[in-house]
Amino acid sequence: MSNNFHQFKADSLQGKEISMEDYKGKVVLVVNTASKCGLTPKYKGLEELYKTYKDQGLVILGFPCNQFANQEPGDSKSISEGCLINYGVSFPVFSKIDVNGDDAHPIFKYLRNKKKGFGGSKIKWNFTKFLIDKEGNPVKRFAPTFKPEKLTKHIEKQLAQ
Repeated sequence: MSNNFHQFKADSLQGKEISMEDYKGKVVLVVNTASKCGLTPKYKGLEELYKTYKDQGLVILGFPCNQFANQEPGDSKSISEGCLINYGVSFPVFSKIDVNGDDAHPIFKYLRNKKKGFGGSKIKWNFTKFLIDKEGNPVKRFAPTFKPEKLTKHIEKQLAQ
């Protein structure tokens, strides 16, 4: 198992392989997302965080997932349109993945192992958030209901380091 977030790769919504090494030196917030979830308005809060801090070194990475009540049933095109049209999302969004089980994306297997949540490592719902420092070390995991605006102090602390 990899010991650093920067060792992973993932496919963008457009199907291009992106190396997490591209984000070295940045504070990264990884979020599993869904378009049809009661928590979907969190996209707006995440976008506001991104706009506020991106010039200081924050990047937010959205990973759509359909493992929770079929709340991300669409293909890449509909996911992209939903994010952009409904929430004006400008941060990178990747192709749809699994976050739990045998087919879970390696990034989420790694993050779940490094930062366990309430009741274990399994992701409980959409919009679980992982904060990763500039060196690629996961520093904190936040529950799906944790509001993006409450992440400010955690992000600022990592940006200052």
